[in-house]
Amino acid sequence: MKEQPIKTALLSTTNKSLLPEFALKLTQKNIQLISSGGTHKILADHGIKSIEVSDFTGFPETMGGRVKTLHPKIHGGILSRRQQDKDVMEKHDLITIDLVVVNLYAFVETISKTNVELTDAIENIDIGGPTLIRAAAKNFNHVCVIVDPNDYAMVLSDLDEHNGTVAIETRFKLAAKAFAYTANYESHIANFLNKLDYQPNKAKKPIETRSEFPDIFTLQWQKVQDMRYGENPHQQAAFYKEIPGAPGSLANAEQTQGKPLSFNNIADADAAFNCVTSFSTPTCVIVKHANPC
Repeated sequence: MKEQPIKTALLSTTNKSLLPEFALKLTQKNIQLISSGGTHKILADHGIKSIEVSDFTGFPETMGGRVKTLHPKIHGGILSRRQQDKDVMEKHDLITIDLVVVNLYAFVETISKTNVELTDAIENIDIGGPTLIRAAAKNFNHVCVIVDPNDYAMVLSDLDEHNGTVAIETRFKLAAKAFAYTANYESHIANFLNKLDYQPNKAKKPIETRSEFPDIFTLQWQKVQDMRYGENPHQQAAFYKEIPGAPGSLANAEQTQGKPLSFNNIADADAAFNCVTSFSTPTCVIVKHANPC
């Protein structure tokens, strides 16, 4: 498959960290920018030219911004299988979108607030963003997707190294990360809503009974490291932690010396940690096979 240079990028971000610098470098590589809402404004404030989504599609943002990127000119450009869909693209006057930079509404931050209203939580459920991300990730053979500002440098490096293209290996890696990102986002929404018993009330505000424990509980885990072996030497194992993980937990600890840990090492360290935290004074505990000795 012949790599096609990136000519057009769509930017629609909640996290504006490093965005102006990244967007400027894209324009310096003659990449046309399309942007929406607040992203368009921050680029304009930094003197960076971009086409606003509504101008690109010919359809205004509506319903208070609920509908802006959900348009065939956007998704046709992202999902096009280049040569295979060339005739369709020409027939409908569509152009390809080669780079999609999107991150999502701050749903987790919203529901973390004390006594958050259900209506506020619902308005922070992103629809267009996950659709853009999933479309771009699905079409990684032709499109590069970025959901994390920490990946800007890697993509810029690829563009420099590969004559304006992003290597297929990089696109695949970023697509996998993108699907994990949207899955994590959806899990927070599902966990929040599954804690609620929602009863409409015609006379006044609906009744929302909230539980500590959702009916269906979804978690996502991140690999910390491969381990030397599992509970027994013939077993393979890896150590995973919750995202983002509890501060002060074993999962977020840093190993400063010694060989990589095995399953039993992790289990013993966890047992030792739980024992020692039972004391308020400086304490040492030694554990072997989960038994304090």
